Amino acid sequence: MPDVKETVSVLDRTPLFRGLKKNQLERLARRFVEREYEEGKAMVTQGQGGEGFFIITSGHADVIRERLDGSKEKVNEFKTGDFFGELALLDDGPRTASVIATEATTCLVLARWDFFGVLKEDVDTAITILQEMAKRFRMALEVL
Repeated sequence: MPDVKETVSVLDRTPLFRGLKKNQLERLARRFVEREYEEGKAMVTQGQGGEGFFIITSGHADVIRERLDGSKEKVNEFKTGDFFGELALLDDGPRTASVIATEATTCLVLARWDFFGVLKEDVDTAITILQEMAKRFRMALEVL
């Protein structure tokens, strides 16, 4: 289990949790686990169920999307401080892309059921996070 103080510090710098109070960040931080991935290992795989939300605390990863014809395309990359998997917090639908570690990578991971546990404990946390998610989705739609 990662250090709660260090995890709070990471969460405080993560835009999805902008607006949460220190005690809310601490409650959330206790639910995260640390995972390590070797270079070349899949952190998530396109088409499979989502494990949850990831924050990269060290390392680098590429986001690869496989097309219907079987070809693969790098569509994004993540570095320390980046995060992904917000949708997996809300539903258990399949991943829309694979994320592959391109070097040794360490992440904080929040499982969907743990996220729901926090939301059930504190409705204000739920409202703040969901409002931030809505802003992010709206920005993503504007790009399309």
